[in-house]
Amino acid sequence: MKKALLFFAVLYSSLVNAQLKPTSACPEFVVDILDGRIGELDPRSTIGQIKAKYPCYSKLENESDSAWCGGGIYFKERDLYFYTGRDYVEIGPAFKGKLTLPLMGATRGSFFKTLGNPMIKDTGWDAYQTAYGILLLYFNKSNKVNKIRFSTEKAGSIRLCD
Repeated sequence: MKKALLFFAVLYSSLVNAQLKPTSACPEFVVDILDGRIGELDPRSTIGQIKAKYPCYSKLENESDSAWCGGGIYFKERDLYFYTGRDYVEIGPAFKGKLTLPLMGATRGSFFKTLGNPMIKDTGWDAYQTAYGILLLYFNKSNKVNKIRFSTEKAGSIRLCD
């Protein structure tokens, strides 16, 4: 009987001292390519604004000159990155969310109806002028989109990280 009481006492004390850790749930990422927004956020949003809306980030790096790429807030599991120190957003091929324009995996040259002609073309990317700034589409060897970057900056002033 003493062993049973001791067992329940130890079990009770371990339950009382256990720490509950809430899971950081995030709303779905919905990227409006034509408006340059993710929900109500844009590339100029602050780390605090992004963190409040999407608390499930995998890495946060405060903005500073010594921070890699100026700092930002990153969602590695969702392949989405806010480079707040440089005011642009990057979406990778494994993006988990919704794009209002299904650009990821689309063939190069199939965007004329929605985006017009690119203002700058290179072997691996195209840059489109938008109402909010610039949209950059990167292509793999099969000429399919495998990375998207957008910014409120202009083509001549955007500073990208590589």
